[in-house]
This record gives sequence, structure tokens and C-alpha cells, in this order.
Amino acid sequence: MNKAERIFDLEFQQEDVRSKIVVGLERIGEVFRALLWDYAKSVGISPIQIQILVFVAHHKPEYCTVSYLAMEFNVTKPTISDAVKVLEQKQMVKRIDSLKDKRSYQVSLTTQGKNLVDEVYGYGGPFLRELNNFDSSQLEGLYHSITHIIYGLNKHGIIQVQRTCYACAFHQSSDHQHFCTLLDKELTTSNIRLDCPEYTAKEK
Repeated sequence: MNKAERIFDLEFQQEDVRSKIVVGLERIGEVFRALLWDYAKSVGISPIQIQILVFVAHHKPEYCTVSYLAMEFNVTKPTISDAVKVLEQKQMVKRIDSLKDKRSYQVSLTTQGKNLVDEVYGYGGPFLRELNNFDSSQLEGLYHSITHIIYGLNKHGIIQVQRTCYACAFHQSSDHQHFCTLLDKELTTSNIRLDCPEYTAKEK
């Protein structure tokens, strides 16, 4: 970054809209973390444990391993292992040992874990309520910007795991038009997925 681009320098920030956007995203991130902490405390587990439960509830079993979860949340494998161990003790998850590798296992939710996931969805509610004030064109424009920021961060190795259309083998684009060869359909901005269950990584 150019030394002149002093994002958090208030004088520079007022003259540079990109810096204002970065600061705005930081504040949104802070609010999201605070909401997650509040929910975590209310149910007696940590934020990373909530994130693991929610992730496991909605993703393929092959994604629900210690190695993949560590990449997903950008933390170390021991951090995930410790979190899973606590969730096991609280009877919210169970391990399914791998038949190929005795050192590996998949994490699966118990009934108690599934019930807790149903309780914690609400921590994103304040954001949804604010977005209700946006019309469809504003929502589409905002979503378009977010998807491109996330994809760009992934291409630069800052976000490790990505399951968006832009990085998928089934995605094709030309003249700013997008197409999914798996679904055999053109994709509008609102059709672009951030987390697709059919995602297949493009060959590099």
C-alpha cells in the first residue's frame, strides 16, 4: 500500500472514499463480532464454537474436518480441535472417524447441537432489519460490490476458502455476463452465490 494511503488518518480519510468504505466495513465487522459474542455468552459457548456448529449444520460432511474448518475460519488446527473437544463434552457434536485415515474425522451435530443452531440464527437479525430499508436495486448493487471484494481478497490469498460462483469450475463469463454450466442458466447479480453447495474449484 502506498504510504500516502493512510486509511485511518482522519485528514486523509475525509478526502478518500475508499478509506471511508474500509473504515465502514471495519465497524460493521466489529458489530458482527459483538453480536456473536453476546449470543455465545447467552448459550455458554465461545464464538468459534457457534461458528463451527452453524457451519457443520449446513455443509457437506467432507468440509466438516479439522483441517477444512481451520482454513474456513483462518485459525490453527489445534484451535479447532480444542473447540470441537468442548462441543463434544457438551454433547453438541460427535466425531465420525475416517475409514481411510485413523487420525482424521468428520464433525457431525447431535440433536442438542441442531437445537442450539436453531437458537443462534438471530444474531444477524439487526443487519437484516437495516437491509429491509434498501430497495431491490440498492441491495443488488451492494451485493455486487461485496461479492467482488470477497473474490478479490480470495485471489490475493487473504481469504483462504472460497465457494463463490466466480471461483467455480462451472462458472463462465463474457462481456460482464455470467453463466452456470451445471444449472445451465444465466446468472444475474442476485443469482451469484457466496457459498454454493455444488461448488467445484477451478483448475489452476
